[in-house]
Amino acid sequence: MSSAVPAQGVSAPVLLVGVDFGLPHFDGELEELGLLAQTAGMHPVARITCKRKAPDAALFVGSGKADEIRALAQMHGAVEVLFDQSLSPAQQRNLERHIELPVNDRTLLILEIFAQRARSHEGKLQVELAKLQYVSTRLVRRWSHLERQTGGIGARGGPGEKQIELDRRMIGDAIKRTRDRLVKVQRQRSTQRRQRERRDTFNISLVGYTNAGKSTLFNALVKARAYAADQLFATLDTTTRQLYLADAGRSVSLSDTVGFIRDLPHGLVDAFQATLQEAIDADLLLHVVDASNSDFPEQMAQVERVLQEIGAADIPQILVFNKLDAMPDERRPADLQDQYEVAGHILPRLFVSARSGEGLENLRHALAARVLATRADMTPGDAVELPDVLP
Repeated sequence: MSSAVPAQGVSAPVLLVGVDFGLPHFDGELEELGLLAQTAGMHPVARITCKRKAPDAALFVGSGKADEIRALAQMHGAVEVLFDQSLSPAQQRNLERHIELPVNDRTLLILEIFAQRARSHEGKLQVELAKLQYVSTRLVRRWSHLERQTGGIGARGGPGEKQIELDRRMIGDAIKRTRDRLVKVQRQRSTQRRQRERRDTFNISLVGYTNAGKSTLFNALVKARAYAADQLFATLDTTTRQLYLADAGRSVSLSDTVGFIRDLPHGLVDAFQATLQEAIDADLLLHVVDASNSDFPEQMAQVERVLQEIGAADIPQILVFNKLDAMPDERRPADLQDQYEVAGHILPRLFVSARSGEGLENLRHALAARVLATRADMTPGDAVELPDVLP
């Protein structure tokens, strides 16, 4: 199986490919795929897109476009081709034979980034499980050494079948071991969570699209030093700290969670269930949005889809439109707090800059108001009127 990650210190030249099937979120400039590639340590040297009504069963893009991709890759010296969509094992294998270069898809690219970024024992186990599940479907992809292992007369199956079956069993055993180890870690986290519940802690989780500035906001609110960077998936492991709210006269538990992204592989959603459990068990979600990104409505929709998938769609939310300092003057809001409709629900919205600190005091007041309302036995679905803290 070809690797999507170059040797350390080497920036591998890659060709980016996107196929427009008429979906509204198609990234015609392949900007996000380029950022993912750069995050993984690669260097996009060329990009190519095409339109199709449906994927080609064999090559995903058709033979003519595959020829064009091969020629463009050769022209620019690309050593690998990255597709913005998920490829089936057969499509991936056929493309590699046709293009004569390693071909990988968005799913593996995200998995590789997660593997690079995971720091905690739990995070590493979650990534390992997701990668094993991905690899298990692609055992017949690049096993040229298996051709020597032919069956005897009358044997069923073709070349290399015994070796592939052995590999499949080995990966199956590895998946089971990793799941068992992950269950133990999840039990430990569950115990910690129950201890917080016994202390009557109000739990707030930061959620949002990757690179929306969650970790920067987290650090600004709790004065922590969680890793934050202007890159995709800077944070993979959940970090929890206490945040004191003077207006409420108490502390709350604030958790920074992994960022979401379009077409987040289902294997990662499943594997990161323990990490995302912090969002599922939260009393309040701070949905952090990159207000400076013109595609923020689509990014918000992707976050809502993941929240729905993990069972956290009904948890109360406050929208935090971050990166106010990066917004052009003509788009800067007249009011730093208002309301915004999401999936038919009117939610409170605050504009902040986690980097400069602008609007953070408004956010603290809003959080205190929500905590006080909950303490007064207000039902979770009721609206909370944010305090008028603006001049």
